[in-house]
Amino acid sequence: MLRTVAEHQALVSRFFDTAAGALDRAADALVETVRAGGKILWFGNGGSAADAQHFAGELVGGMGQGRSGLAAIALTTDTSVLTSLANDFDFPSVFARQIRALGRPGDAAVGISTSGRSENVRNGLLEARRCGLRTLALLGRDGGSIRPVADLVLVVPGENTQRIQEVHLVIGHLLCERILEAVRPAPEDPA
Repeated sequence: MLRTVAEHQALVSRFFDTAAGALDRAADALVETVRAGGKILWFGNGGSAADAQHFAGELVGGMGQGRSGLAAIALTTDTSVLTSLANDFDFPSVFARQIRALGRPGDAAVGISTSGRSENVRNGLLEARRCGLRTLALLGRDGGSIRPVADLVLVVPGENTQRIQEVHLVIGHLLCERILEAVRPAPEDPA
């Protein structure tokens, strides 16, 4: 277990040693999106889908800090939409079709993929760009085929999916905290 903790700490350090500036730029872009009245669309597969839902929930719920929520949607939560799109069209287009229907210029799309190779995440980000959304990708490994299609890219340079997911969780929490602090400061304690 201690080896796993050490791997986690090393990967967190490697990411922040190389990507702190990129993380600031990503946070600033999402803050600008929300300040301008836009919403954030989050999406991914498997554990990354769970992360997308978690981060959207953090923003809508104000991170439990007594703040009012912000407009955020996880494109992974409606099983009827996901299964009808996969059945009637194809699975690689499930996020792109939702973005086409729900996204508006000025919104942001955040695709999450630990491999950097998820075709439906890539297609979602490409469609988001076509529709005038800002795009951010949270990726792992070397960023894969998704890396070149997003405006902003945060790559966790690891090979172990679980460790990458752990760092994505840290990144997502930092992004949500920064957005909420900038747009919806926590109410002061009435002491």
